Order: sequence, then C-alpha cells, then structure tokens
Amino acid sequence: MTSRLLVAASVMALLAVAGCGNSGDGARAGIWAAGSSTVFPFATRVAENYARATKSAAPRVESLGTGGGIQAFCQGVGPTTPDVANASRPMKASEFEMCRQNGVTEIVELKIGFDGIVIATARDGNGFNFRLQDLYQGLAKDVPGGDDFIANPATTWNMVNPALPNQRIQVYGPPPTSGTRDAFLELGMAPGAALIPAVRAVKASDEARFETLAHTLREDGSWIDAGENDNAIVQTLSRTPGSLGVFGFSFLEQNMDTVRAESIDGIAPSVETIADGSYPLARSLYIYVKKAHIGVTPGLQQFVQEFMSDGAAGRGGYLQDRGMVPLPADEIAVQRAIAAAMTPMAAPIS
Repeated sequence: MTSRLLVAASVMALLAVAGCGNSGDGARAGIWAAGSSTVFPFATRVAENYARATKSAAPRVESLGTGGGIQAFCQGVGPTTPDVANASRPMKASEFEMCRQNGVTEIVELKIGFDGIVIATARDGNGFNFRLQDLYQGLAKDVPGGDDFIANPATTWNMVNPALPNQRIQVYGPPPTSGTRDAFLELGMAPGAALIPAVRAVKASDEARFETLAHTLREDGSWIDAGENDNAIVQTLSRTPGSLGVFGFSFLEQNMDTVRAESIDGIAPSVETIADGSYPLARSLYIYVKKAHIGVTPGLQQFVQEFMSDGAAGRGGYLQDRGMVPLPADEIAVQRAIAAAMTPMAAPIS
C-alpha cells in the first residue's frame, strides 16, 4: 500500500509540474512520453532523431517505471497528462479501466520490439547457470518447509541448488512500479514456483494464493529494490562483490565491459534467443498512444511514425544499436498498420 501511495504522490507532483509548463491557452508546446525505464533509452533516441528531422523541440521523456507512466497517462485527456506511455509489459485490465473512467477511451497499443530480463554479475564474479526454480527458491519471501510455507531460510545460492556457487544471496532489482519487475515475476518467479511440487499443488487449488507466493519477493535484504535507474544497478555490481542484478538486456549490451549475464536453464540471453523466445525471460516492449491527442499535440503522429520506422524499429535500425531486439518483418508490418490508422486497442483480458 505504501508503494502505491508513493507512486500516486509522485505522479500527481509530476502532473502539477507539467501543468506549470503549459502555454496560456491550455496547450502544451511539445510531446510528452512517460513510463518504463527499459523503454526510456529507446524513446529518448527516437525523440532526438525526431527533433533533428523536424527541427523542433525534442519530446520530453520521463522514466517513471511502467506502472507510474501508465498511471500518469490514465489521469485524463489534456495538456497535463502524457501523450505516450512507455511500457515493458502489456497494459493491465485495471489500468485500462482507470483510463476509461478518467475519459481516456481510445488508446493505441503498439508493440515496438523485444527485450530480455537478465540476471547479471560483475565480469570477474562467480558463474551461475540458474534453473527457473532456483529463482523462486532463492528470492521468494515464503517457500515450502515441512507441512507448510516458511520464511525463506536460504542465505547462500548453494543452499538453493548445490550446483550454484557458495555465495550470499544479494540481488539488486527494480521496484514495484517497474515493468521489468512485473515481467521478472511473470516470466521467472511464477514459472519457477510452478516447478516445485508443493507450490504447484497450491496453484491447482488456490490460484490467488499461488500468485501471492510466486510474486512476493524477500524483504530481509536478499532482494534490494534499487530504483528505476537500471544503470545504477549495473554500477552497483562492480562496487558490491558477490551481488547480482536484474535489469533489461539493452543495459547489458551497453555495459559488457563490466558485467555479464548468467544463463537460465542453460540458455544465455542474446538477440537470437530473445527474438525466438528460447530465452525464458524474453518479453515484448510497448508504447501506448492517446488517440485524443493526435492532431492536438503538435508532431505526435510524426513522433509515433518515427518510433515505428524502418530506421528506428526495423532490423539494423538505431534502436537495435541500443539493445532492442527488432520484431520479425511480418509482425512489425502489422504494428505499422495500427500506427498509421491509429486503431484503438480492445480492453485487456487481465
């Protein structure tokens, strides 16, 4: 609850600041995108190229985390709310409903590419080959013990799996507002939990309890919320021997001289394994566009077109240079058609 209140407070403060920058007639001078820290470097690069091509002011890009960006986006229509929400997971049904209740009734969902979530160490650190169940058993707050679930007693990785190093469990990762964290829970923790018989039995009988068990990370210092700045996590790994970090693949590619990614079920993250889905922690990246702002916020349509262009999101484009894995040709053609027609999304199922 406290984290939700903090997110709400930060969003409202941001909206108040944004409102102060409006012109006298209520219009906003430039484009505003807010959200995922993973999408942030991609959106920033698109903003730079858009500004260079159009000789206009660069769009404002805010890194608030996926949840924070969507919450700001869904506050309503008008110059005090973002035109675009950047997201490293799909919009939730509850968020879509929040948008609808606040008058944001036409939202255009665009998949822009793929990313992978990596579990990284300093380059000179111990090597790991994690199994998915190791993630749950090492990082879940409660794990099976005796006839019930108990507070996670593991203090070193070899207590989780004898094949892992005898190294303390200390993992720096994103906070609850982050889409990277949401994806890590959905792609890593939950599937890992389901591989353990006692937890799988809970899943069969009580889905809500299973989700709580699989999605609740340790609060004893073994998992450390490190903020929305993935670069800060990268730097922490070099300064804190024996620690691990969870962040996006794009940040790995930019810091290969200091950190390396560990494999999951024998598969290392790469452009190829993320694109073909064989790497277990691969995910899709999105932008959400407020259709009501098209034709109102100057240049918004052109900004979206630049984001989806061959030179940006296509294979060999400048976003691939920054670490984003491009969509297959047929899939990006579908997304470009949605962008051209500004086709609103349907309500998410969950």
